[in-house]
Amino acid sequence: MSTADTRRDAASAGSPPAAKLTLLTLTTMVVGSMVGAGVFSLPRRFAEETGVAGALIAWAVAGTGMLMLALVFQTLAVRRPDLDAGVYAYAKAGFGEYLGFFSAFGYWASACVGNVTYWVLIMSTVGAVWPALGDGDTLLAIVLSSVGLWGFFLLIRRGVKEAAAINRIVTVAKIVPILVFVLLALFCFEADVFVDNFRGADYAGSLFNQVRGTMLATVFVFLGVEGASVYSRHAKRRKDVGRATILGFLSVFAVFASVTIVSYGILPMSEIAELRQPSMAGVLEAAVGTWGKVFVSVGLIISVLGAYLAWTLMSAEVLFVAAKDDDMPRFLGRATPADVPVPALLMTTCLTQIVLVVTVFSDDAFNFALDLTSSLSLIPYLLAAAFAVKIAMRPDARTEGRVTRGEAIVAALAVLYTAFLLFAAGLKFVLVSFILYAPATILFVMARREQRRRLFSPAELVVLAVSVAGAVVGVIALAAGWISL
Repeated sequence: MSTADTRRDAASAGSPPAAKLTLLTLTTMVVGSMVGAGVFSLPRRFAEETGVAGALIAWAVAGTGMLMLALVFQTLAVRRPDLDAGVYAYAKAGFGEYLGFFSAFGYWASACVGNVTYWVLIMSTVGAVWPALGDGDTLLAIVLSSVGLWGFFLLIRRGVKEAAAINRIVTVAKIVPILVFVLLALFCFEADVFVDNFRGADYAGSLFNQVRGTMLATVFVFLGVEGASVYSRHAKRRKDVGRATILGFLSVFAVFASVTIVSYGILPMSEIAELRQPSMAGVLEAAVGTWGKVFVSVGLIISVLGAYLAWTLMSAEVLFVAAKDDDMPRFLGRATPADVPVPALLMTTCLTQIVLVVTVFSDDAFNFALDLTSSLSLIPYLLAAAFAVKIAMRPDARTEGRVTRGEAIVAALAVLYTAFLLFAAGLKFVLVSFILYAPATILFVMARREQRRRLFSPAELVVLAVSVAGAVVGVIALAAGWISL
């Protein structure tokens, strides 16, 4: 059954119509999704791995790769306008229902884990003046984060239009302190410090390893580039989806690269690597004094809360549309008259709460959640890019016009980039991702039983076996101490 058919059936059954969003709102949702916790942690995260030379190469690689992905989402929005919910829908159309389900779950789970980084960073920021909060992973920090978590649940439950309007306002408010940081850092820029940081410190290793070590951080900050695609069912005009994706990406790429590079002109990279997160606050404090740290900290809280709002909306949307397409249990496809998928929103909030509690047992809660978020998103991104290649190789009657050679090259480059990211992530995070993926199959089984269909095809059984084997190895590795949280 196509998505269009599903939506018509839903409408005839009395489901509420989708709220319609403009190009401006879609663009701010893309920007709001990407500009969150990650940008404020970039100085330390990069300084832990590389110097200026490695950072320039890393941003060139990440910027090019993510631009390819952004162009892929733009192309797919035009070529297959019948597919809603972006990442999930593309994986299903290209590679079947089970891999489509994995894409939906992986994207959703990455959003939930990513939401945890927001609360950890907020509590770590406040912890600079309230030691009881530590680095955002103490018991008190978890309790306060949980209160905020469920407060946002109640806010979003009131309606998508209202929450999206709030996100548009917050996006503008949080960009201002980041731009001020870049301008002040440029004003206080010390050329000799920058030159000393160019090659990197002794602990950084080879240039290739330096660049590789930054890759998951760059993936994390760019998560959300597909935001407009995920919300395609809400767009007033379908072409706005692709436009919002490119506009949002180019805007935040300039900001992210600038924040990273100018920091190398303020402090030696070894000192930046030791800063408390959010490290952007420590860099500005070194440049202009204590008020700079306070200024960035306030901006961070606004930014992170806005990003949390956008990501919660998107993750619930993925579950909702997957349920409407019969790839998730039916209870996740229910929505209120205000177009809010409350069961999907509740499930999103619950998983975020669980992961939030798990951070107590992590050695470095923020970095672990950041890397796991990036790893979980790679499979959905890879499948979407591979679907674009498939369309380029064999366009069919549903494709809006013939795919050009340029679009085919872009899709191939996007596949190569995401494959490299899986390599850069390393075995640890791939195995931990399997630990989450394999049990999720229960939801797939529930959906198939509701439809009284065969549970797995032969090909799907192979995918199931691989995911279960990976999960078993991951659990053994954790229990034996080969990998740690």
